[in-house]
Amino acid sequence: MLELKLKPDLIECGTDEAGRGCLAGPVTAAAIILPDDFSNAILNDSKQLSEAKRKQLRPLLEDCSITYGVTHIYMEEIDKINILNASILGMQRSIAQLSPQPEHISVDGNKFKPYHNIPHTCVIKGDGKYLNIAAASILAKTYRDEYMEKIHEEFPMYNWKKNKGYPTAEHREAIRKYGITKYHRKSFRLLPEQLSLEFK
Repeated sequence: MLELKLKPDLIECGTDEAGRGCLAGPVTAAAIILPDDFSNAILNDSKQLSEAKRKQLRPLLEDCSITYGVTHIYMEEIDKINILNASILGMQRSIAQLSPQPEHISVDGNKFKPYHNIPHTCVIKGDGKYLNIAAASILAKTYRDEYMEKIHEEFPMYNWKKNKGYPTAEHREAIRKYGITKYHRKSFRLLPEQLSLEFK
């Protein structure tokens, strides 16, 4: 059973990101503050849930949250500042959208940078321990998947609708065959034997 939040006496947001290990598309972060009486039997780490359950949870979380924010950090910025900094920036920009602002930030993972002097705690596998981080993971994942499904229409040969930009054998084979697109992260090793890639 997941606990609601880490610091029960404070206004606390959970924050998480999705798409950090992908070869294409943005890294997407979310932050959310849930009411103190919130409970949900199926909410869990987004990776533990089916796509159907994540889609079912998203409007419910948006409707019953006190406030939430979602941010895409796009490929150009990832390539400029690296994926770790992009993930943290996405979480911070999502927190900036919250009203009220939190008194404490619960972060999934082990890296974060101070944000406006608000205390934060990094929780490894936090999306499987706290409902507010799990909720943020659902928002980040569903908004990112939606983006990848949209750009799939532009470049269907990479099958982003299915692989969401992750480094599957199919995605890598398409990169080998067709080269890369404006949605690929140029700073990532897109092929195991990568020397240089043709840009589409």
